[in-house]
Amino acid sequence: MQNQNNNLIPAHGGYRDLKSYQTSELVYDLTVEFCKLYLSYKTNMSYRTNDQMIQAARSGKQNIAEGSQASGTSKKTEIKLVSVARASLEELLLDYEDFLRQRKLLLWRKEDSQVREIRALAYRTDKTYRTYETYLKNPETAANTIICLIHQANYLLDKQLASLGKKFLEEGGFTERLYKERTKNRSYKTDETYRV
Repeated sequence: MQNQNNNLIPAHGGYRDLKSYQTSELVYDLTVEFCKLYLSYKTNMSYRTNDQMIQAARSGKQNIAEGSQASGTSKKTEIKLVSVARASLEELLLDYEDFLRQRKLLLWRKEDSQVREIRALAYRTDKTYRTYETYLKNPETAANTIICLIHQANYLLDKQLASLGKKFLEEGGFTERLYKERTKNRSYKTDETYRV
C-alpha cells in the first residue's frame, strides 16, 4: 500500500534546493534592505512603493515555495504559482527601472563590466545576502545589482516553467495518476475474485 501512495503522491517540496528559490530569496532580502536605505517613508507615495516592492519580492519567493509544496497533488497549481512568482518579479523589475529613471540614475547595460562582475557571483556555491551587501553602497549600484539578480531569477523561472510544462504534458498530473492507480486496484481485485 505504501508503494501505491508513493506512486500516487510523488516526492514534492524541496524548494530550498531550487536555484530559482535561492535567487528569489536573495532578491527579497536585498529589496527589504534597499527599501530601508533608499525609499523614504516621508510621503504616502513612497510608503506605497516601498510596500509594493517588498510584497512583489516576497511573492516571488513565496509562490515558488508554495508551488513546490503543492506539486505532489497538482502540477497545474505548481505551474500557476511559479508563473505568479515570475510575474511578481517582473513587476519588481519595473519598479527598480522606474526608480533609476525617475532619479536620473544609469540603468546598466548587459555588457557593462559591473553587470558581468555581479552575474559572475551567481556561480559561487557559497553566496548569501552578505555576498551582495557591498553592492548596496549607493542607490544606482544597489538597484542595478538587484536588477541583475531579478534577471537571473527570471531566467531560472522561465527554464523551470518550460520543464514543468513539458513534464506535465508527458506524465500528466494527480488526476491521471489517480486514474491509473484506481484501474490497477480494480484489476487486482478482479483477479482476486477469479482466484477464489
